[in-house]
Amino acid sequence: MSSNATKYSLPELMAATVAREIKDGELAFIGVGMPLMAATVAKFTNAPNFNMMVEYGAVGPSPRRLPMCVNCAVNSERAYYVGSQREVMSAQQAGFVDVACISGAQIDKYGNLNSSMIGDDYYHPQVRLAGSGGANDLASSANRTIIMMRQDGRNFVEKLDYLTSPGYLDGPGARQRAGLSGCGPVAVVTTMGVYRFDRETREMYLEKIHPGVELEKIKAAVKWDLAVSPNLSETEPPTEEQVMIMRTLDPLAVYLGNGRAVLTGDFEAFMKMLEDSYQPMVDLIASKGLV
Repeated sequence: MSSNATKYSLPELMAATVAREIKDGELAFIGVGMPLMAATVAKFTNAPNFNMMVEYGAVGPSPRRLPMCVNCAVNSERAYYVGSQREVMSAQQAGFVDVACISGAQIDKYGNLNSSMIGDDYYHPQVRLAGSGGANDLASSANRTIIMMRQDGRNFVEKLDYLTSPGYLDGPGARQRAGLSGCGPVAVVTTMGVYRFDRETREMYLEKIHPGVELEKIKAAVKWDLAVSPNLSETEPPTEEQVMIMRTLDPLAVYLGNGRAVLTGDFEAFMKMLEDSYQPMVDLIASKGLV
């Protein structure tokens, strides 16, 4: 068993934490970026028989190069099946997705997410955001959801400016009354810690705190009276193997750091990254018996 890493980044800690949430044999709906890092780690470590589904239309891909967007053709590589966006979205609405990973700009204590707009007026917002994409569908229909997001003191709010994707809405029984087939969020992994949801109240509580983060700082970054687990513990670091896997797929830290800035406007650097990472990924896949 690989030992815990002593040197790792915050994004690597978050991705490894989400990877541990994915169970062997499951079907997970995964987007590019940090969720892809988590899915790759899970596939090569704790969940070798899990399969991911991507919005592009592919089921069970195992890319040997870093996908740059949900519609990237790399997402089809070594897939069991490649269809259409309509097919995979229909499959998840029908209840075939075990777990999905989503995010947002704001979250409330019931795990509801806003990724649409910031401000009091929808038609004249302070900030117009990207919108739902497939997040509302996943939050509504996936058997469970994992939320990954930055925590900056402004986005854990008492009331959302706009409800894009449902968590537990206004509390116990609300999802059932709304006719949502999915079971709701089970974990929120942020830049400060890991949160769960109380089975009775459906309110979020702090379960784990990242190394070096103070509890009072976390409480100050939440706009409601945050509950804390009586068994509060420190988030487990990623293993050396998990870090190696992430850095093999993302050698310039495009998703795990500031690599996008390195690639901006530099096509040769972009192509070199893809070329340099290809053979190490081939070797990694072979070493795991996933050829």
